Amino acid sequence: MRRARPAFAAACLFSGFAGLWFGLLVGLLAAPAAQAQAQAPGVTNAEICASTDDDAYPPQRRIEACSALIDTLSDQTTALAAALVNRGTVYWYINKTQLALTDLDRAIALDPKNERAFRERSNTYRTMGRLDKALGDANEAVRLDPNDAQAFEKRGNVFTNNSQYDRAIADYNEALRLKPDDSIAYMDRGAAEYFKQDYQPAIADLTEALRLDPKNARAYTNRGAAYKKLGRIDQAIADDGEAIKLDPLTPEYFDNRGLNYAANGDYDRAIADYNEAIKLKPQANFLTNRGDAYNHKGGDYDRAIADYDRAIALDPGFALAYNNRGAAYGKKGDLDRAIADYQQALRVNPQFDQAAQNLADAREERDRRLAAGGDSSVLPTFDCGSAHRAVEKAICSDPDLARLDREIGAAYKTALANRDGKDGAQLRQDQRDFIAARNKQFGNPQYNLKREMQTRLDALRGMSAKASP
Repeated sequence: MRRARPAFAAACLFSGFAGLWFGLLVGLLAAPAAQAQAQAPGVTNAEICASTDDDAYPPQRRIEACSALIDTLSDQTTALAAALVNRGTVYWYINKTQLALTDLDRAIALDPKNERAFRERSNTYRTMGRLDKALGDANEAVRLDPNDAQAFEKRGNVFTNNSQYDRAIADYNEALRLKPDDSIAYMDRGAAEYFKQDYQPAIADLTEALRLDPKNARAYTNRGAAYKKLGRIDQAIADDGEAIKLDPLTPEYFDNRGLNYAANGDYDRAIADYNEAIKLKPQANFLTNRGDAYNHKGGDYDRAIADYDRAIALDPGFALAYNNRGAAYGKKGDLDRAIADYQQALRVNPQFDQAAQNLADAREERDRRLAAGGDSSVLPTFDCGSAHRAVEKAICSDPDLARLDREIGAAYKTALANRDGKDGAQLRQDQRDFIAARNKQFGNPQYNLKREMQTRLDALRGMSAKASP
C-alpha cells in the first residue's frame, strides 16, 4: 500500500517569518512615521540632511536638503562626503538602491576613511544581493571603527543573508556589547537564531527587542513565526494580531496570521486574513495560501484553482502555485491537468521534491485507472481496486457515474462544512441513508442509479447554495 503524502506545500518560504532579511529593512515596507512638516525657522539644510529616519522630516525633504547642501560644498571634501552619505542612506531607505550606490561610491572616492560610507554601502550591496561586495565593505567599516556597534550589526546581516549564522550571531553579540540597548541588534540576532532553528533563543531576543521598542511590529510577527515553529500557534496568532494593530498596512502580517489560523484548522479566519493581504497587495504567495485554505475547507477546488490561476498570472515562475493547483486538479479527479502542473512546477524548480513525488503518484494513479479500463480523468470517491459491491463496480466502469460519485462527495463536504450540531448530524444520517439505499436498490429494475445520483447531487448543491451568504 502506498503511504499517503501531502500534496500541498506551504506558500511561505520561512513559514511566516517576516524579516525580509531583518529589521533594517522595515523602512522599505512601512511609510515614514512622521508626516512632512514645514521647515522650522532657523533650521538649516545641513541639519535636515543630517536628520534621521525618526525625525520630523520625510525622505524627500531630506533628499532636497542634502542636494542643496551638496551644491555648495564642492571645495569642502569631508563635508561633501558626509552629505553624500546622508543622501545615499535616504535613497536606500526609499529603495532607490542604484542612486544610493552612486552617492556612496562618490563619498568613498572623496574620503576613503569615511567608515559610515563603507557601512552604508555594505548595507546597499546586501540589499541588492551582492554579498561579496557587501562583506568587503562591512569588513572595512569594522576595521576603520572597531567601536561602532552598527558596523558589526550590519556585517552580521551580511553573514545572515549568506546563511553563516554563527558568524552573524558573533557580530550581533559584539554590537550588543558596544550598545546594549540596541533593539534592532536583538531583533536581527533573533532572526539568525530563527534561521539556525534555535527557536527559544530567538523568542528571547525578540522579546527583548520588544521590551526596548514596544512598537516594533516586525519583531512581533517574527516572534510569532518562532512560536509557530514550537507549535505555540495561539501565541503566534496573538503576536501577529499585535503587529497588525501597530501596522495595518503591511500585507505580510495578515498573511502570517492567516497561515497560523490555517495551522489551527480555522480556515474561515485564515481566508479573511488572506483577503486583507490580497486587498493591500495582490501577491502570488497570498493567493496560493488562500487557495490552500479553500482546498482544506470543504474541498472548494474550483475557488482554489481560481486563486492558483491568479497567482500564476502574477508570477509565472512560482513553482508552488503550479504544484498546489496540480494537487487540486488531482483531488477533482483530473489527473491529466494535475500531471501537467506538476511537470511545470519541476521545470521551474527541478529541486522541488514535493512536486516530483506528486508527479510520480499522479502517474501511478493514472496508470492504475487505465489498467482498470476506466477514464483516466475521473475516479469515484472509493478505491475501485477493492470494490466488491455490484453497485460500486458499476460506478467504476462508467465514467459518468464515477464523475457523479466524486461530485456528490465534494458537494457533501461543502454542505457539511456549513452545518454543525443537529443539522450536521442529520446531514450525515441522510448521506448514510442515501448510500445504503443505493447499495440495496441497485439491480432492481425500478431503480435508476444515474437518476438517483443526480437527484442527490442536486439536493446537496441546493443545501450549499442556501447556506452561502
